[in-house]
Amino acid sequence: MPSDITLHEAAPARSASTLQLQFRRFRKNWLAMVSVWLLAAVVLACFLGPYAFPFTGEDADFDNISAGINLFSAHPFGTDDFGRDLLVRVLEGGRVSLTIGFLGALVAGVIGVLYGAVAGFVGGRADGLMMRLVEILYGFPYVILVILLSLLFGGGNIALFAAIVFTLWLTPAVIVRAQAQSLARREFVEAARAGGMTNRQIIIEHIVPNCISVVIVYGSLLVPEVILSESFLSFLGIGIKEPQASWGNLIQTGTNAMDTDLRLLLLPGILLATVLFTLNFIADGLRDAFDPNDR
Repeated sequence: MPSDITLHEAAPARSASTLQLQFRRFRKNWLAMVSVWLLAAVVLACFLGPYAFPFTGEDADFDNISAGINLFSAHPFGTDDFGRDLLVRVLEGGRVSLTIGFLGALVAGVIGVLYGAVAGFVGGRADGLMMRLVEILYGFPYVILVILLSLLFGGGNIALFAAIVFTLWLTPAVIVRAQAQSLARREFVEAARAGGMTNRQIIIEHIVPNCISVVIVYGSLLVPEVILSESFLSFLGIGIKEPQASWGNLIQTGTNAMDTDLRLLLLPGILLATVLFTLNFIADGLRDAFDPNDR
């Protein structure tokens, strides 16, 4: 009996040690760790920073229209052409862009993982039909799809979010499908099937958890892709619209005024570039930590 207890307690310790080893390897990547702290600082500033000011990004100060940088004034980074505080608008725009980025990546990742796991595990004609649908959607022009969804949903944030999710779940579906195809022929899957588990139970309890390393790595790459897509569409005037701020429409406004007031472009551009670079460095660190060829 004591030996049984010892064996029972040793199994979780072994899996925990594997996870600890992976995160220990991640922490040894100094560039990824610096990126984690820098990204956390930007996220906290965007979500909490606007509350430190007595006004919002839509409040106009007509006595300080187009005010320049003065770190000791009520508007430390100045105001825009409408008297709105530039720093507050950039932080509020970052809140919108980051929310769409993380939520969009989460929803697109969940859809793609489940779709790919089902297609790869079931196989046969169902797999062929499901992958043909993915190929058709891959060939559909992205901007035209956004315009159609904007007409369908009446424009606004819902149309933007739906368009981003509708296109970005395709790649994780293809990646997870390849993983599921190889896992479907493994011994533990055959044992689960012989034990009476249904296909749904096998997919949820065995296929998806064994794809988790690929999902984590690709998910960290999906977030900057969603943020960049939102910024690109808002820059074109299709996404977030005035007076609501996002990094995309702020950069578009700054581009129009870059000959006369470069700070309108630099502040949102620097924050957007910082977030994109940090997310990519974090993704590289996670890939190295979860790389099965390096274990």
